[in-house]
Amino acid sequence: MVSEKAGGPARLSRKNEQSADGVRLNKYLSEAGLCSRREADRLIEAGRVSVDGRVAAQGQRIAQGQRVVVDGREVVPEQELILLAVNKPRGAVCTTDRRWGDKTIYDVVDCGKRIFSIGRLDKDSEGLLLMTNYGDILNKIMRSGNYHEKEYLVTVDREITQEFLKKMAAGVYLRELDVTTRPCRVELAGKYQFRLVLTQGLNRQIRRMCEALHYRVKRLVRLRVMNIELGDLKPGEYRPVTRKEYAQLQEQLRNSRNPGQRETRKYRGS
Repeated sequence: MVSEKAGGPARLSRKNEQSADGVRLNKYLSEAGLCSRREADRLIEAGRVSVDGRVAAQGQRIAQGQRVVVDGREVVPEQELILLAVNKPRGAVCTTDRRWGDKTIYDVVDCGKRIFSIGRLDKDSEGLLLMTNYGDILNKIMRSGNYHEKEYLVTVDREITQEFLKKMAAGVYLRELDVTTRPCRVELAGKYQFRLVLTQGLNRQIRRMCEALHYRVKRLVRLRVMNIELGDLKPGEYRPVTRKEYAQLQEQLRNSRNPGQRETRKYRGS
């Protein structure tokens, strides 16, 4: 694995972006590296968050100096942004839930900071997974309306036909989700392999698409998320996102910003 000595996590200075009336609580928790905004809303709804000793409410704003506690532990926003490119090995799950005894991505990645994954790859899938301690990046990349690209290499159980490729590219109706997938780019990569680029992330989407066309996925590897590529990382290895990659990513995310949001972070990595 890539170690601190080899460069460590990509770190970016993060200035205090609170306005005069504070920041929304779910954003505060997200920027603290605790979880995504959606997960923060669930914690608040469950009564697990308090502000200055009182149970927090949805939509509450946090002013500088207020004390935020989740499950009895104080939450303090990180001052540095961490962004890692990880090669998730097959068999690891993207969750902190250890009830089933599975190996988690947090067993694979130990950077000494609390981070979480940007999206997920299912247990049997492998390849590029981005991990960060900054929820705004997660929200911008994962929001399906932004049409951000993710590229995959897929191996199936029988020979691929041109008809199969055309149907995959046009969009496939998934009966169990009652939805037709967006058109996507697909190209043949071998007798039993194809590449495709998606701009949405439905649950087990590629496997469901293949099954609807009577194919079974034998191996699924994510090669790219937007401009960041898996490269030559071996399963279980991770690296900091480079300065150039981060700049390109920010440019692609420019139109994904919330109204009035300003980007104040500067890259400190390689």
